[in-house]
Amino acid sequence: QVQLVASGGGLVQAGGSLKLSCAASGRTLSSISMGWFRQAPGKEREFVTGSDWYTGNTYYSDSVKGRFTISRDNNKGSMYLQMNLLRPEDTGVYYCVADEARGVTYVPDWWSWWGQGTQVTVSS
Repeated sequence: QVQLVASGGGLVQAGGSLKLSCAASGRTLSSISMGWFRQAPGKEREFVTGSDWYTGNTYYSDSVKGRFTISRDNNKGSMYLQMNLLRPEDTGVYYCVADEARGVTYVPDWWSWWGQGTQVTVSS
């Protein structure tokens, strides 16, 4: 089991930046794939980014590529999401996710563990 706690959300103006954090416990992160999803009001959960523990590769949705950066500190049990050049359409609840399997997928049901979510609101 992995417990995830996301934090760092808030209200920011368009063009601004936020850094989300995800604290993980219960397993060593060196063999855990991790990522972020988000959900806007009235919409389904959407893949944002993921980090494959096996290959070290990172993946981004087209909508955030070039603006968001995922990183992780396995020793600290933490994952981060640096979000720059934020847009109103980035508004939503952001969830950190984890799974022990190799790889990264856009499918929400594939991920075994979910954090509670942190709200990000970008005003225009």
